[in-house]
Amino acid sequence: MTASIETFGDFTLVKELGKGAFGSVYLAQHRFTKQEYVLKILPENLSNDPEFIEKFEKNIGTIARLNHPSIVKVHNVSAFDGKYFLVMDKVIDLEKEYVTLDAYLQSKNFDLAEKEVETILSQLASALDYAHQFPFEEGYLFHGGIKLTNILINQTDKNLRAYLSDFGLNRFIGEKTIFSELAGKMAEALSDSESEEKTLQSYLSNFAFLSPEQKIYADREKCDAKVDTYAFGVLAYYLIAGGFPEGVFEMPSKVKPEFEQNWDELIKVLLQSKPSKRPLHLTKALDKYLSTTTDSWSELEQAVECKMQLSFPFPKDKDKSEAEVPFTPTEESPDLKPVLKPQEIERPVYEPDPGAIFQREMQVSRYEPKKVEISEVDPILTEMVIIPGGTYSRGCQNGARDEMPRHSITVNSYAIDIHPVTNEQFVRFLQAMGGEKDGNNNDIIRLRDSRIKRSGGKLIIESGYSKHPVVGVTWYGAVAYAKWVGKRLPTEAEWEIAASSGNDYTYPTGDEIERSQANYFSSDTTNVMSYPPNEFGLYDIAGNVYEWCQDWYAYNFYETSQQEPESPIGPPQGVYRVLRGGCWKSLKEDLRISHRHRNNPGTVNGTYGFRCAADASS
Repeated sequence: MTASIETFGDFTLVKELGKGAFGSVYLAQHRFTKQEYVLKILPENLSNDPEFIEKFEKNIGTIARLNHPSIVKVHNVSAFDGKYFLVMDKVIDLEKEYVTLDAYLQSKNFDLAEKEVETILSQLASALDYAHQFPFEEGYLFHGGIKLTNILINQTDKNLRAYLSDFGLNRFIGEKTIFSELAGKMAEALSDSESEEKTLQSYLSNFAFLSPEQKIYADREKCDAKVDTYAFGVLAYYLIAGGFPEGVFEMPSKVKPEFEQNWDELIKVLLQSKPSKRPLHLTKALDKYLSTTTDSWSELEQAVECKMQLSFPFPKDKDKSEAEVPFTPTEESPDLKPVLKPQEIERPVYEPDPGAIFQREMQVSRYEPKKVEISEVDPILTEMVIIPGGTYSRGCQNGARDEMPRHSITVNSYAIDIHPVTNEQFVRFLQAMGGEKDGNNNDIIRLRDSRIKRSGGKLIIESGYSKHPVVGVTWYGAVAYAKWVGKRLPTEAEWEIAASSGNDYTYPTGDEIERSQANYFSSDTTNVMSYPPNEFGLYDIAGNVYEWCQDWYAYNFYETSQQEPESPIGPPQGVYRVLRGGCWKSLKEDLRISHRHRNNPGTVNGTYGFRCAADASS
């Protein structure tokens, strides 16, 4: 930013944060509200391009509607002095600097811990899956230009958050324009020996993230969201190996043998050259492939050998008529083979009257349904505590967008389980149901994602997991279980009040939480009631498993709840159901009382469980 540039429309330009082929980025302050934002000012040649302006004005509304914790929010779009600019969230460090992923990796000497890699990828995967659902032009929205410089990192003592910026800009500009612009910048830089090497590295870095179809076609009409899948795979490999997957490259297991997750399988499926072979849903791909274990060659060979042996029948005793004739060589014919004695052939035996079969009395036996003894299965009930009715506060003024505003609500008295439902409790419910489907054919639980297995037609719990909270349960399964024991799921408001103990706390334990107080950032679930309870006497209300609530999810529901505070029960309809409390894999930030999580009610996950609630008289 030159000294002569001080204001830009209604904004005062504070500091230039960066400059690229498609615009400059500034930290700016609104002259009236004094709020700080980041402005991305598009270059003049794009603002004067009628084709670009037509696409920009037609579709920028879709980009502005994106509201995800890992997508840089666009608050406003405007024009000044013949240039278009975007007003976005400021994602800067304490020194008011942009921290791109490239700069973050350099500060770490390109050596990230496995948990850091998984955290960054899971956040970006969630952001891409969210954006890919939005209709855009003749298909669906995708980024198409993921690179190290448009991924921003915000790290604090409590949290690490990755943000994806420039969503949709590449689609407005077009692949052909992008290539020509990059080539022009490349030519300018090569004439300057000081910036030649840096610019060349930047160009090759951006080029490495492009999918094969982008490099071949250079035409957006032949590309879809699978280009983001390929770029995501390049990013995953770069975070692990510190370099790009070019030509014949070493797999992550060779580069980082200390990493425990099976990154090889994930990289293989993400970097498929054919788009049809790449997964579209990145969050599911992370859950699927990072939990896959690879057997050693010796184990595989042993398993194959066992299967081959079992595929051949064992030899049976032969009849005497089939017994081999012993052979003793003689002097006259020492090399002659033995001659078998001719066997007697038995004549077939027929019935005296072949037509008698047609004279037999043929009757159809009466069908008798098999009687199944139905045994009564008694549930193992959980102790409950009464939460007194009254006026409480919920939400967080400094939290995520869907946690605001903080406001007062009134609820009636209710009871809630002191701990989540355990495996030994849920297995009795499955025995009573006789299967894993409810009356509407919805999945109750997916056993392969739980600690409950079916062996020989019987349900068994893996050793040592009886007292662990049940996982892999859908929202439908949680509702069905609650109905079976005469209870219901808690509303989101009831859950948050119970977790806060009626206080203005950040965590159920107070303003801070330690790993000695809850099960989070660990490797597995633990027995319920292994950690101290909160002031209401509730165990595991933070950590261990996310807990399904009754409500539909809406990111702006708290605005309605503020106006209708009497026993709020969530929006009347929606796509996702609410989950609360964080889980054993969560970071500390997710255990905040006001933190909201959501997912499709039919989703199964190794971190999803629930507890029950019930109405109570005052």
